[in-house]
Amino acid sequence: MLLSATPPPGPRPGRELRLCEEAARHRGLTPPRTHPLASITWLGPAASNPALAYRVTGDRAHLDESRRWIESAVRLPHWGRAHMPDHDLDAGWLLHHLSLAYRWIGDDLPDEVRALLRYKLLLQGRRMYEFAVAGEGSWWSSSYWQNHNWICYAGLATAGYVLGKQEWTERAKDNLGTVLDLMPQDGSHAEGVVYWRYGVPFLAIHLDLLQEAEGIDWWGRGGFLSSTFRYRLHQTAPGFAFNVDHGDCHDRRSGHSAGLYYRLAAQYGLPEAQWMGDLVSGELLWQEAAESGVRPGILPEAYLEYLWYDPSVAAARPAETHAYFPDLGLLTARTGWDDDATLVSFKASPGGGHTAWDTSAKHRAERGWETLNQGHHHPDSGSFVLVSQGAFLAVDEGYSNRKRAAHHNLLLVDGQGYADEDRYHVYQGIPYERQARQRDVLVDGEGGWAHATAEIAAMYDPALGVRRLDRTLVSTPSGRLVLLDLAEAEEEREWTFLLQTDRPTRAEPDGARLIRSGTATALVRRFAPAGASVHSEVTEVEANPTSSTPELRLTRTLHTLRATTARAREGLFLTALTPGTTDGGERVACAQGHGVAFAGAGETVLLSPAGRRIRTETVGADAAAVLLRAGRAPYVVACTRLEVDGRVLLDAPEPYTGKVG
Repeated sequence: MLLSATPPPGPRPGRELRLCEEAARHRGLTPPRTHPLASITWLGPAASNPALAYRVTGDRAHLDESRRWIESAVRLPHWGRAHMPDHDLDAGWLLHHLSLAYRWIGDDLPDEVRALLRYKLLLQGRRMYEFAVAGEGSWWSSSYWQNHNWICYAGLATAGYVLGKQEWTERAKDNLGTVLDLMPQDGSHAEGVVYWRYGVPFLAIHLDLLQEAEGIDWWGRGGFLSSTFRYRLHQTAPGFAFNVDHGDCHDRRSGHSAGLYYRLAAQYGLPEAQWMGDLVSGELLWQEAAESGVRPGILPEAYLEYLWYDPSVAAARPAETHAYFPDLGLLTARTGWDDDATLVSFKASPGGGHTAWDTSAKHRAERGWETLNQGHHHPDSGSFVLVSQGAFLAVDEGYSNRKRAAHHNLLLVDGQGYADEDRYHVYQGIPYERQARQRDVLVDGEGGWAHATAEIAAMYDPALGVRRLDRTLVSTPSGRLVLLDLAEAEEEREWTFLLQTDRPTRAEPDGARLIRSGTATALVRRFAPAGASVHSEVTEVEANPTSSTPELRLTRTLHTLRATTARAREGLFLTALTPGTTDGGERVACAQGHGVAFAGAGETVLLSPAGRRIRTETVGADAAAVLLRAGRAPYVVACTRLEVDGRVLLDAPEPYTGKVG
């Protein structure tokens, strides 16, 4: 497709119009004569989109436009200025796009321009190749789970196939095979949605090149590509325009790639991906382009949308509401996909996810290589994001350079977050044993329940003596949240519960707090501990999201609600968050375990994640959780016996999780 500029058969008038609009978008700009301090990645698609438009339409105005940007790019002595000239993203982007332009329109360029372009591609490709060889075992050359690796090698591969440099394509192919074998099979990505849309398209680009140039079909290799649309889908906020911003996310708009959606839809027969591609390339396109903090952004992908769109693929609106991605320990649950629906996203895993963490430890031990560069993965295990009524209510920090647990919806011990944090790559050089995980996961879209317990004690400084710090999160069918935090240490500690919001919370007369964002609201009711000290403060988070543009600064203001206990060896927080209602729930009297009931919704949550014994007036269970909804069958987590109103509903030799009856 890419090398031959040949899309799947069938009409594509919308995609052609989009391509021609993008091809003409820069006509009023003057190409730079000297290298700007900022990134020049955008120069590549400024040349490739009009090159493809010329191939499609025959309009020589597009040929002239492509030539303008080609001549500018090839006369720059280096590709990249502020950070790693010739050896990083600027060079990777330009190698890919200008190599395609050379392939598509090279014969129609003046001889001197064609010769200069070929020379420059050979020069820059050699520089990139030599850097990759020299850097093996460090930085992007062997950073298999990182966007720099995918982009730089895809650029090298494109140049190699176009120029006939087998040495380049073989090295890039070997790397691609390793990446596909090592990426998580569940399709999740620890760098977050923004870097997913920035980096993963280049994996698809490389696969496209490999298949067309060598006849090798690796689309099914490893399982990541076939599953990753589902991950991206479930990190989409209700209404589809915004994204959940776990990981480094410049903003909540920069998450879509219509071109990649189309390619995944065509390759794997995904009607939901086709539907998302249509939505993004149409209704959502210009608003994301205007508000996105990522450059070059969504508009330059017009060439991919044109070449990867297959009109024969059926489109269907997404319907699945609950999902769990075990490698990243990511649980998502929503009440629906409409604008006003409620979504929670809850995660806990080692740095980079389980596969990356375990495999990189082997690389370090067996080869002496550092292959895990997860500077975009935050110290956020146990944190969650809550979206409801079209607004973000419990929020993430977004992008940061000095990453801290205190910027997330987490817990502090004696005011301290994770060990070795407050730096860019918080997982670099820490002990293998320092990893978080999820357990006791229940995901049931039919019943509407979601449950998981994040174990995060290992993430804190060993000097604090934290023996247990478990957070259990339950999302009910109506979208209410119940949080139970159980903490234990060798000595007395202060335990602090954090909740981050975009606007200050308001204290209510009964002690609850009201989150408000526009017309959207959520009530926060803390049932335990009774004597916590509660106050709110402003937290400023500043970041430079790209070393190629040093002067760029992003600042996000968080409003942090803090509840801190008196010093004790054990801590317990029982909290309910109820979006869009004044029904904050009531605590259930439990002889053993802990519970919250929401009378208005007819929902009751009973929890005992550590003791696994629940005793109330009407319920007796040996279980981590019992989840009740009026008129419906109960759900249980890690349950061996359940008795309700004197009736034994479950008596099992092994712990059972799911619907009872």
